[in-house]
Amino acid sequence: MAWIKAFHIIAMVAWFAGLFYLPRLFVYHAQANDAISTERFKIMEHRLYYFIMLPAALITLLLGVWLIAYSPAYYLHARWMQAKLFCVLLLIMFHLYCGKVCRDFKRDKNKHSSLFYRFFNEFPTLMLIIIILLAEIRPF
Repeated sequence: MAWIKAFHIIAMVAWFAGLFYLPRLFVYHAQANDAISTERFKIMEHRLYYFIMLPAALITLLLGVWLIAYSPAYYLHARWMQAKLFCVLLLIMFHLYCGKVCRDFKRDKNKHSSLFYRFFNEFPTLMLIIIILLAEIRPF
């Protein structure tokens, strides 16, 4: 179980690296005025989302389910875990929305300003803090 937990954390760190960096790329992409920069951001966003974030997210979720499977009666009834899983659900929704934003930028259909993405960029940090506190302190 310790190996599974270790690789769960490693995958989670990789996923969060993408969740932190991709919205920052959106900030810069929204500010880009020239075609060369715009095309470079499209490539960077695509590669980050599909080659780093998506595999890391899937591995994180798979290993998380595996860890819960060790004691589902405890984990699925623990209020701290329910709160953590709710935060993970919000992160999955954030992740999927990032994919939509990537597709919008790819089609030159971005609807948001760089200021929007600056605030958007803060959500994963908030979720990371909450998830770590729930997992380590288990307040409920």
